[in-house]
Amino acid sequence: MTSTTSPGPSVGPHMLPATSHSYLERSATSLRDSITARDVPTRYACAHVAALCAAAALLAARARPAPRGRRQKNAWVLLAEVAPELTEWASFFAAGAGKRAAAEAGSTRAVTEREADDLVRDADRFLAVVEQALGLVPHASVA
Repeated sequence: MTSTTSPGPSVGPHMLPATSHSYLERSATSLRDSITARDVPTRYACAHVAALCAAAALLAARARPAPRGRRQKNAWVLLAEVAPELTEWASFFAAGAGKRAAAEAGSTRAVTEREADDLVRDADRFLAVVEQALGLVPHASVA
């Protein structure tokens, strides 16, 4: 196991680690980039990165280091372990990782415009869910 489970933030939102705040800011920036992107692959990739940064913010607040020598897990697996209530979100975004990689590699056929637009909305919702899970007031939807 790479981390231990915590039922929620162990401290108030004003006591979140600076890393969590930094990841939340990165998430918001990637979300804005996805909205303003002119091409579909970039829109999809930025939206997925926004979700990944939101997950990292929650992991930074709740996850605890694993003993050395343990196998590392990706962020979506860790998120499901650390925040079981977000397992469905983790599975959803994990399923899109391959498409994001293809989009980042320049594939114009990796995702459709509809998939990109849907992912922007989903990443926006997920960021709000993470903010709420961290005890913060969710941002105003940008999507």
